[in-house]
Amino acid sequence: MITRGEFFMIKELYRKGMSISDIARQLGIDRKTVRKYLGENSPPLKKKRTSRGSKLDRYKDYLHKRM
Repeated sequence: MITRGEFFMIKELYRKGMSISDIARQLGIDRKTVRKYLGENSPPLKKKRTSRGSKLDRYKDYLHKRM
């Protein structure tokens, strides 16, 4: 995933007439990624990660009793 800054940089460079390949080279990303985000109207949103418990959570009581 690219940053918001990279998203707007892609849009700006393309608007100025730079080719997709040149944009990809300059930003160090794949040209397919550049093409993908040129088709998007808004920058990528950060996805919230869901927190999940440890694999040991269900054994905590047992382990505390053993110590």
